[in-house]
Amino acid sequence: MNKMKRVWFAVPQVIAMVGALGACGSSPEVTGGEAAPTPQATVSLPPLPDLLDRVREAKGLLVAAHRGGSAAGYPENAIETLQYGFDQGIRVFEVDVAESQDGVLYLMHDRSLRRTGGHDGGVADTDWDVVSGLDLRDLDGNPTGFAPPRLVDALRWARQHGAILELDRKDTTSFRNIVREVRAEGAENHVLMISYSDDETIAIAQLAPELMMTGGVKDKAHQDKLRAAGVDLTRVVAWLGTRDPNAQAMEDLAAVGIESAFGTLGRPGRRLDDTYAADGDASEYQALVDGGLTLLATDRPYFVARELTADDVAVRIMAE
Repeated sequence: MNKMKRVWFAVPQVIAMVGALGACGSSPEVTGGEAAPTPQATVSLPPLPDLLDRVREAKGLLVAAHRGGSAAGYPENAIETLQYGFDQGIRVFEVDVAESQDGVLYLMHDRSLRRTGGHDGGVADTDWDVVSGLDLRDLDGNPTGFAPPRLVDALRWARQHGAILELDRKDTTSFRNIVREVRAEGAENHVLMISYSDDETIAIAQLAPELMMTGGVKDKAHQDKLRAAGVDLTRVVAWLGTRDPNAQAMEDLAAVGIESAFGTLGRPGRRLDDTYAADGDASEYQALVDGGLTLLATDRPYFVARELTADDVAVRIMAE
């Protein structure tokens, strides 16, 4: 199943350009200054509900790179890492949204800045002028020369490239603050919100009914409950967890027009990615596609994208 289909390098000039964006100063919403002009997307996506329907019907797979798709020399949650993944065919990137002490939304997973930023400070206790000057570390702890990006810059990058960002809200910020920036950038069609409970699913639906999200969607009774609370299920991708892929659940959800998402990501040594990819054989990932999966969140996005053809189907649909 291995196939030569990727360009296995990033374009330095493009990386330099987006790296400069990631190092910009405070958010206009915080400083009160004028917002920079929003660049127009160079690649327009179909409406996300239609796009996901088409991917499901074509038996394609959207590969979502966990924490932006870190690799040697490319840290978590950096625009340069998104560009690296995009150059290799990834089109969906799960990123984490935190908020600085002075109210700037930026990409960061941990509560502390030590592991990925090399700084002894908390995410919520540090001002943006300090955060923006950090040198992000890759998974081996090596400095990369890349700085944490603001959410606004990641959204602009997604619009320019025709990519989708899955936004995982950290507890230092709120859905309301995230939605405000998404709307201000006109990035509604480039975002999937992540919810972890019915309460969060309902809150997102009430706050921003135009946005898509991943969330728990089970049987008909559960679907009826969500609909009664005002959730438009055409804008929900059903999250099926990280342990036991359920082909029957995928089939049942597809029968009512709902796409499924599953994660092989997680803690090293316990995640399915470690067992699925250990032998260099992608058959377990292919089985998920055959079972009807539409969105895969993985810590091995480059392996999956290289070994499967279903992701090519999804990329082609996104470009139409």
